[in-house]
Amino acid sequence: MDSYLFLRDLAILVFAAKFLSVTLRHYGAPAVVGQILAGLIVGPCLFGWVHESLFIDQMAEIGVIMLMFEAGLGTDMKKLRKTGAKATAIACSGVFVPMVLGCILYMAFYGWGPVGSDTFIKGLFIGTIMAATSVSITVAALQELGRLNGLIGTTITSAAIIDDVIGIIVLTFVIGLKSSSANTGTIVIKSLLFFAFALISGIIVYNIFKWLDSRYEHTRRIPIIGLCYALLMAYIAETYFGLADITGAYVAGIVLCNLFDASYIQRRVDIASYMIFSPVFFAGIGLKTSFSSMNATLLIFSICFVIVACLGKVIGCGLCAKLCKFNNHESLIIGVGMMTRGEVALITAQKGLSVNLLTSDFFTPVILMILFSSIVVPILLKRLYAQSHKLSAD
Repeated sequence: MDSYLFLRDLAILVFAAKFLSVTLRHYGAPAVVGQILAGLIVGPCLFGWVHESLFIDQMAEIGVIMLMFEAGLGTDMKKLRKTGAKATAIACSGVFVPMVLGCILYMAFYGWGPVGSDTFIKGLFIGTIMAATSVSITVAALQELGRLNGLIGTTITSAAIIDDVIGIIVLTFVIGLKSSSANTGTIVIKSLLFFAFALISGIIVYNIFKWLDSRYEHTRRIPIIGLCYALLMAYIAETYFGLADITGAYVAGIVLCNLFDASYIQRRVDIASYMIFSPVFFAGIGLKTSFSSMNATLLIFSICFVIVACLGKVIGCGLCAKLCKFNNHESLIIGVGMMTRGEVALITAQKGLSVNLLTSDFFTPVILMILFSSIVVPILLKRLYAQSHKLSAD
């Protein structure tokens, strides 16, 4: 009978995740927050009803692949081209500054090390987590304010999308550094080879899907084949190029994002993801989180982590926006808009845990960062836009 305990664990985990996500959304908090809290509550942190297992880990891995595939499918290439160089520059600055500050913060707490050392690589990974931006939370806030399609809103959205792309590439690079046999040249070559493969194969795959789309428009076989393509690309990226599987899944979404049925594929994939795989992934983060080794150092580090992560985006993106000819107030809005963290930060942290770049203790500052930014950013954007309306009236 013990062999069927995974069914009980899955039932508890999914129910708790959905119940808390719906409850928190009712009060204006992101659903992801409720799902993480579900894992904390039913897991070892509180009641201990569900424990981490190979089955749950594998379900979570499928969930993260589906999430990144959906993110790729949802990429608006026209919007990316519209804002062009400005959004790219803001995104690059928004990745670079938090990465540097995060690396310095980690080494200030846990020991300084030369470039290439284990301490330096772990610090670089902490910076990589800080570099992530949540597109969904920012878009929801801008949409509620009626500012999504304005110049600033479009710039923020485009920069956040580009930020995710850069973040995934950086994540792949940093994970590659963890390997004792790896060197910078090898990682760069493997990355270039993968993207060359993705480009060439992507053209062929896109045209095949375009033909299928015209012949079997809005039929379920298209999203099924699309998901198979995402899983295959995830496998190829991880197995043959030594890159993160989520890189392959994201690229698969980018390849298909211009299809007429791209949104239909995304909706269909989201059904399976929303019902079981995504809740298991986010709740699984809660299962892995441990406060048993919490001490004064980790507590102070967590507080500093949240502050540095938020300021890193405001400084990096805000200063670059200023250089791109936005005024001071607009630059501040862009910096604040890029502060939100969510799925990508969790995905990055999860990959770090799987390759021993960080321990479960460090999920504490990551979760605090997501909670803080998800609550504070919509409030700050509302006030900043109210001030800009007042300034224009004056």
